[in-house]
Parts: sequence; C-alpha cells; structure tokens
Amino acid sequence: MNALELFRLDGKTAVITGAGSGLGYAIAEAMAEAGADVVCGDINKALNEATAARVSALGRKSLALHCDVTCESDVVNLFQQARDQLGTVDIAFANAGIADPMPVPLHETTTENWNRVLDINLQGVYYTCREALKHMVPRGEGKLINIASMWGLRGSPFMPIPSYTASKGAVVNLTRELALEYAPHNIQVNAICPGFFRTRLGDGGYENPNFVAMAAQATPMGRIAEADEIKGTALYLASKASSFTTGAVLVSDGGCLAR
Repeated sequence: MNALELFRLDGKTAVITGAGSGLGYAIAEAMAEAGADVVCGDINKALNEATAARVSALGRKSLALHCDVTCESDVVNLFQQARDQLGTVDIAFANAGIADPMPVPLHETTTENWNRVLDINLQGVYYTCREALKHMVPRGEGKLINIASMWGLRGSPFMPIPSYTASKGAVVNLTRELALEYAPHNIQVNAICPGFFRTRLGDGGYENPNFVAMAAQATPMGRIAEADEIKGTALYLASKASSFTTGAVLVSDGGCLAR
C-alpha cells in the first residue's frame, strides 16, 4: 500500500469525547480530513455542535451528542448512537479531561476536587474504553487512543497538581494493560501524552499570559503548541499506519521530558 494511503480513514467512524474544544476539536477535524465520519461528545452543546458542523463542512457525516463522561449512561448512549446511526465504531479517543481546580499540595486538596478530577480523567476514560471495546471486540478490530499527559510520566516540577498527575499516570498504565488484553483481538490501544498545548486546560487557561509565559519557558522549544499540532500523532494512531503499534505512549511535549 502507498505510504500516504496508510493514513486514510475512509469508511471509518471515530468517536471523540471532549470534542467541543482544544485537542478534541483538532482531533475531530483531523479524523474528518482523513475521511472518517465523526461522533462528537461533549457537555458544552454549542461548542460540540460547532465541531460537528466543521466535520460536516469537510464532507463527512457527524453527530453531536451530549456526553458527560462521568455519567455512565451518557457514554453508553454515545457509542450506541454511533453504531446505530453511522454503522460502526472503528476509532475512539478518550479525550475529555480537566486539570486540578486549584494547584495546591495534596494536604490542601479537598476531597471534592480530588474526586472531580478522578471522575473525569480516569472514571470517564474507563467508561469510554469499556464501551468502545464492547463494539470493537465482536468486529475483531479497532483503534483506541487515550489522551494522557506528560505529567502522567513524571511529577510536575512547576506547580502542585496531585489529582491530575495521579489520574494521568493511571491512564498511561491502563493503556498498557488494555493493549495486552486486546492485542489478540486486533485492537490497538495507545496513549498520547501532550505537553503544553493551547487549550482551556491549565491555571486560568492559556488565555492567562503568565501561564503561557511559564509554559513556554519550561519547554525546550521555547513555545507552547497550538491544538492542531496534535493532528499528526492522532492520525497515526487512528490509522493503518500504526497497525503493529500497541501499548505505546507517544509524548508530544516540545522536549520537556528529555530534560
């Protein structure tokens, strides 16, 4: 097969949580640009519908469905509607996530904030992976991609974010476990560990110039990434180009972890 054809997704359906903005929007756009139909799940109706509209504008089928990843029934419905309305679930991105509401040391972290982060970043990934795999296993193929973080591979030296690092570290190892469990089913399970990308995540978000300056200074490349710089990594893991890649943790961080 021609090398470029390995990256085509024609006839495939991708399901993406947290599709309304940031990395989720960029991933949805990349999937559609490569030929896939896209099911967009998010709690923000307006943003989610805007993502679906972009997919449609690219000539692909799209669905915009309300999905709170902490709500089991929402995630079940997301995948059921994907299959019922678009026929298959070929690709799934467990992307929805949040940062610690307040960057404080563990002894100052409230139970409410700890549980909120773990509910979205880990419980939500569990629901997403489980429902995706229910549809993929009978078909004997699939691509499951979990969005973790560079802070899932080390502690943060810049600010205390114990809930976030704990949840993303768990996502990294869950990815490895699922890769082993589902390799015999021809399902590749991988993770992306982004560094500082311009999204709504972070202390005050990337509209905060102080946060952006700190993040850029902490990155060897001297800048933060734009959201659409995730596209290449996402497309590789969603396509035939990664047919013999499973259990991988691909870091896209401008060199942070190389230090």
